Amino acid sequence: MQKDSGSGFPSTTSGSTSRRRRRGSNEVPPEVDKENGSHLLVNDNNKYKSMLIRTYSSVWMIGGFVFVIYMGHLYIWAMVVVIQIFMAKELFNLLRRAHEDRRLPGFRILNWYFFFTAMLYVYGRILSQRLVNTVTTDKVLYKLVSRFIKYHMVTCYFLYIAGFMWFILTLKKKMYKYQFGQYAWTHMILIVVFTQSAFTVANIFEGIFWFLLPASLIVINDIAAYFFGFFFGKTPLIKLSPKKTWEGFIGASVTTVISAFVLANSMGRFQWLTCPRKDLSTGWLHCDSGPLFTPEVFAITEWFPEWFPWREISIFPVQWHALCLGLFASIIAPFGGFFASGFKRAFKIKDFGDSIPGHGGITDRMDCQMVMAVFAYIYLHSFVVPQSLSIEMIMDQILINLTFEEQQALYTKLGQIITENQYGES
Repeated sequence: MQKDSGSGFPSTTSGSTSRRRRRGSNEVPPEVDKENGSHLLVNDNNKYKSMLIRTYSSVWMIGGFVFVIYMGHLYIWAMVVVIQIFMAKELFNLLRRAHEDRRLPGFRILNWYFFFTAMLYVYGRILSQRLVNTVTTDKVLYKLVSRFIKYHMVTCYFLYIAGFMWFILTLKKKMYKYQFGQYAWTHMILIVVFTQSAFTVANIFEGIFWFLLPASLIVINDIAAYFFGFFFGKTPLIKLSPKKTWEGFIGASVTTVISAFVLANSMGRFQWLTCPRKDLSTGWLHCDSGPLFTPEVFAITEWFPEWFPWREISIFPVQWHALCLGLFASIIAPFGGFFASGFKRAFKIKDFGDSIPGHGGITDRMDCQMVMAVFAYIYLHSFVVPQSLSIEMIMDQILINLTFEEQQALYTKLGQIITENQYGES
């Protein structure tokens, strides 16, 4: 009978600990987990080496991120798709067993088949009206796109059914449990990955601001928590993640909220970030900034002495919304990271992957982002975007749902109604 070692996992015999780990595996040996699992970062002897590696990787990631933001909406969407693929790969490999897979040729391909079917469904639903807006000037393309949108759902459904039948036909005796486990795991991955990414892409096309600000706040919170914990961390925060400290959590929360207010002011000045993208083009954007991004001037002479250099400050109304995003990013979103920590401990792995030196895998960086993206979308559509119908919304629905002939008939009918109203008033 095995005894509990006190680290949260059952201890293993000397024979099992001496077994060689799989090549490239990110599994944590029990002896390493026991030695390092409860150490705070402030007491880690290798913390400076770790910090340098982590900082080097962060600089490259932030630089690449800024370049993609500069390139625009479609490139950001492409970046999200690449991140999705890496996340799915890491999560698919988590429960993969090489011995069983060798007995099931083509079974891995089925996982990716479901993945790309889900991608077609999700992005087809989100970007359909923008695709229509892009091809309205070309009659042939417009008809093709209209047909695609009309039959999009049934197409995706039968693609999924084909995968379902494929799965049933590949079932092998004595492999049922493993195959059904993989089938369920694949669907769980699709829910996790595409729920987050769907909201993220929707935020991007509502205006890069609504993607960039929440994502930046998570990065700032993560960096601030690391450095506050690095230099001041003494009090453990949560057992699921032993290196997290209250000092890091509180310091990061204050830093994130302040950063949210300041960043919203800086980002709100650029139309490239604030204008929504109504099509899938890559051209420069010009739009009416609207009241959210129109500065309001406040006199501060009564609050400060006469020698103070500023007499007034300008604040965008969106900055007050940014405070709510900052509070969520600093208090609620980190629980996405705690969930991922508990998940990794359950599977006895250190990281989901090793694609980013010092950080682990892509999934390790996206845990809090997933929670934040969903909240940003819900907050935007609940408290920011007006709920009443607009001319643009009605026009979008007309372009999506009506054929060219039906649009001409609607145009003629509207002309008749307007003419009758004019004569009636006169």
